[in-house]
Amino acid sequence: MIRAIYAGSFDPVTKGHLDVIIRASRIVDELVVGVLHNRAKSPLFSVEERVNMLEEVTKEYPNIKIHSFTGLLVEFAKECEAHIIVRGLRAITDFDYELQMAQTNRIMSPELDTLFLTTSLEYAYLSSTTVKEVAAFGGDISAFVPPYVEEKIRERMHELYGV
Repeated sequence: MIRAIYAGSFDPVTKGHLDVIIRASRIVDELVVGVLHNRAKSPLFSVEERVNMLEEVTKEYPNIKIHSFTGLLVEFAKECEAHIIVRGLRAITDFDYELQMAQTNRIMSPELDTLFLTTSLEYAYLSSTTVKEVAAFGGDISAFVPPYVEEKIRERMHELYGV
């Protein structure tokens, strides 16, 4: 069985993330989407909420599993018995960073390969940060996130800012 990991904060999951997730799930037997608990960030949603959102928007894909993790991606890959890390690339600036990470991961775990997927052009500009900024000002985010995620963001923005 070919198992891969696609990891990130997913705060929130965007249509760009979903594009990479679905395309990667067509390449491997099982795709584990790893939701990182990053202590250095102040997320809009808890890890549990992000896991739940991802489970909801990927529920029609039986070979996609959602798990949270803390710590190094290479250690999470070992726990999941995965030998491939999937990374999405939006622009050349992503590539420089992602190449460094792939090389570092390869040194720490030589059996681990990184597969780069370029994001579909319609999502090349999109980031979770952009979604949060637009939503915080009451802007329309329907083109950026799945409807279920949009609803959750609207609820959270109302709680936080009354927007």
